[in-house]
Amino acid sequence: MVGRMKSSTDKLLQQHDKLVHTEQIKVVSHVQRVNDGWYLNTLMLDGVDVPFKYKRKKQYKTLQGQQINITYYPQTEFIAGFEIEVMNVVRVKLA
Repeated sequence: MVGRMKSSTDKLLQQHDKLVHTEQIKVVSHVQRVNDGWYLNTLMLDGVDVPFKYKRKKQYKTLQGQQINITYYPQTEFIAGFEIEVMNVVRVKLA
């Protein structure tokens, strides 16, 4: 029996127990805004009520309507005195 080689995603998930990986999920909304020279990206995914956030140095093509594979971890932010759950994106790829 031949073993399957581990993908880079499998290795990441094994090394970091808080990471979560989701495949073939649709992007409902993708917003990019500039802050201190970085593009802050916020994704809303189909059937998920929590924003997914990540930064890039350059503007990225819109992911709205696309199917993606995404690796992320949950985090809590405090905004205007309220505790808000967000997902920090480690990796996003078109499915």
